[in-house]
Amino acid sequence: MTTFANRMDGLSGSAIRQILGLCSRPGMISLAGGNPSPETFPAQDVAEITAKLMAEQGGAVLQYGMTAGWVPLQESIVEIVAKKGIKTDPSHIIILTGSTQGIELAAKVLLNAGDVILVEDPTFLGALQTFRTYQAVPVGVGMDEDGIDLADLEEKMIRHKAKVLYTIPTFQNPTGRTMCLEKRKRVLELAKKHDVIILEDDPYGDLRYEGEFVPQIKSMDDEGRVILLGTFSKIVSPGLRVGYAVADAEILQKMNIGKQGMDVHTSNLSQAIVDAYWRSGKLPGHIQDCCDLYRVRRDAMMDALAKYFPKGVRWTHPQGGLFLWVTLPEGVDAMKAFNAAVEQSVAFVPGEHFYPDLSGKNTMRLNFSMPSPEMIGTAIERLGAIIAEQLG
Repeated sequence: MTTFANRMDGLSGSAIRQILGLCSRPGMISLAGGNPSPETFPAQDVAEITAKLMAEQGGAVLQYGMTAGWVPLQESIVEIVAKKGIKTDPSHIIILTGSTQGIELAAKVLLNAGDVILVEDPTFLGALQTFRTYQAVPVGVGMDEDGIDLADLEEKMIRHKAKVLYTIPTFQNPTGRTMCLEKRKRVLELAKKHDVIILEDDPYGDLRYEGEFVPQIKSMDDEGRVILLGTFSKIVSPGLRVGYAVADAEILQKMNIGKQGMDVHTSNLSQAIVDAYWRSGKLPGHIQDCCDLYRVRRDAMMDALAKYFPKGVRWTHPQGGLFLWVTLPEGVDAMKAFNAAVEQSVAFVPGEHFYPDLSGKNTMRLNFSMPSPEMIGTAIERLGAIIAEQLG
């Protein structure tokens, strides 16, 4: 009989990954994942870049590399974040194998068993799993339509003596909400006051379909208190697995040590491809193309929700990102609706999985990046009928 480490007690696989297993069924319309559409992948550009790299730098990109990252890409990221008001240099950047690795590295270097980490309630399921793997205790902080509840945040900072706050301020996963600028400023002030590190996750910030850019919390950080995570997964390719962290040099030194034992370094080839794509000048236009595609799909979902969902159901209006959040009337069970939906070849993620305490039984996350507008309309019509039947 295998004896597992205590840290694995109570952990299970991702509910989303389990649900995605259903999506291979013929005819299934999935609103469950968070994948960018393959229609957005710059496959031809990547093929040409790769061939050129192999011809000119094959010996370098196929060799071991520095744990902190491919230096040209670090330099490119300095330029990328500078356009968003963040002044830094390569010594404050580490390249990650996807930004989710940054969540794990932050947990690895900052959290001891039993430490409380504050998270938005609800939050990214993958982050909850990671924090629990390191035997930290995620505690949810309430949210309003414009982001985290400041009063609840300060009360829990004090009560739990929290070390870290994990937040996704822009187009949050799972709700699609965006934290307003004044709240971002106040969150940083509270973190300073109560000596809390902020882990700011920004995987969706470039995918804005309306409204004005809101500066990242990191852009206001004058103490090295904020770790910013970014990724190219949503705007170039998730399969390349290239992300990054911008942080204080002391924190990055520890993350560097932690990463050495994980993967030694992120693939040089993947890093070089992303760097070459950025330097080609094509990335801004490509991001605009992604936004144009996803805006149409978001609007199709919003229109379908208004047309087919019964009264009493509420949903967010995301200005960007890949998700929106549905709140059903109290007493309506989203898991029951999920089971009925699967029978009608529609999948989504019941919202309870995104809460540290598995509350939110009457909520659901819907993704609009993958299905066509026509498929979105069909799926929402079926879901609306199922929810109406539950409401009686």
